Amino acid sequence: MQLVIADAKTRLANLIRRAEAGEEIVLTRRQQAVACLVAVKPRPSPERQSDIIAEVRARAAAKVSAGTGSAHAQDFLYQPR
Repeated sequence: MQLVIADAKTRLANLIRRAEAGEEIVLTRRQQAVACLVAVKPRPSPERQSDIIAEVRARAAAKVSAGTGSAHAQDFLYQPR
């Protein structure tokens, strides 16, 4: 998408959301491209987000089944050195 800088000023928040979603926004001045707005790290697709959530849940379930409870998780803070 190409957009004149003056128009981009009023729509910056929306343009940033679109860039995060993977769209490339080219800003122009006098019909010349001068800057490009792109996400630093593109947002994962909904499918990838579901995969990430499933991975986190699986790791949490593995920790629970390993028997490491949270009751003594900070005991190391109070043990003598």
